[in-house]
Amino acid sequence: MKRILVTGASGFIGAQLVSSLLKRGDVVLGMDNHNNYYDPDLKEARLARNLSHTHYDHMRMDIADRDEVTRAFKEYRPDCVVNLAAQAGVRYSIENPHAYIESNIVGFINVLEGCRHNGVGHLVYASSSSVYGANTQMPFSINQSVNHPLSLYAASKKSNELMAHAYSHLYSLPTTGLRFFTVYGPWGRPDMALFKFTKAILEGKTIQVFNYGKHKRDFTYIDDIVEGVVRVIDRPASSSSTWSGASPDPGSSSAPWCVHNIGNSKPVELLRYIQAIEDSLGMEARYELLPLQPGDVPDTHADVSALTNDFGYRPTTSIDTGVKNFVSWYLDYYKN
Repeated sequence: MKRILVTGASGFIGAQLVSSLLKRGDVVLGMDNHNNYYDPDLKEARLARNLSHTHYDHMRMDIADRDEVTRAFKEYRPDCVVNLAAQAGVRYSIENPHAYIESNIVGFINVLEGCRHNGVGHLVYASSSSVYGANTQMPFSINQSVNHPLSLYAASKKSNELMAHAYSHLYSLPTTGLRFFTVYGPWGRPDMALFKFTKAILEGKTIQVFNYGKHKRDFTYIDDIVEGVVRVIDRPASSSSTWSGASPDPGSSSAPWCVHNIGNSKPVELLRYIQAIEDSLGMEARYELLPLQPGDVPDTHADVSALTNDFGYRPTTSIDTGVKNFVSWYLDYYKN
């Protein structure tokens, strides 16, 4: 049994992670600010699935609130922290950049300080496949440099990795960054393609398909993601004995710090993804083909060999199964 603090606990990944941790017997404190970036009712519904559990406590607070974060760490004294709270969305970061600094930078330093001053044994935090930015060599590897972000969102996630490294080096705080690749599934986010497309198709509306449908994304099912996160939680990052400052490996360090890709490692073209939605709904989509949007990358493909070798991570859910599960949940939740 561990005492685990999960920020963003009413979010898509956070709520599912909390459920898994509670099922295995951990004691969990969740934090979430329940903002209105998307439907707060969906966040409340996710929370309700965990709230009655005897080993779960929930705090409605913003990680950008330094005093509240300090108080929560002192009172709860977690063994491990999983930081999933963040302002998400590539396109929204162009419209509202300050939200990303407040949540993803200020909030993250508050979490790092909480870990530093309260003896936390391991910080696991959400990074993103977006950090690969202008990189075009596929699959994306943790051994590649990620110095050319294409959005402020991506830059904020790269910043998290750098900030975590500084704390791992200065204070021997084990930190593991997880670069998530396009997570989807039941209870997902309304701002993401699967949710938007399903809703539009059911309403008979035209969907906007960017990059003329030629996007390839490493779509990764929520259960596969959470299973990988749980594995990582149980093994704190350690220093690499082979790391060298003369030829530094971007994915490891002489400090107890590392990053990992966590994805399905089987990219799917966006039009194929839409076909899976059509098949699950038994309806055809009407769509408008549009050019690539600012901040987007054409393709993503995760090299997960390090996560497989170190943690036995092997995603198993196919696109057809994952999309079918989402559509089934969506129809039930919204009573279509």
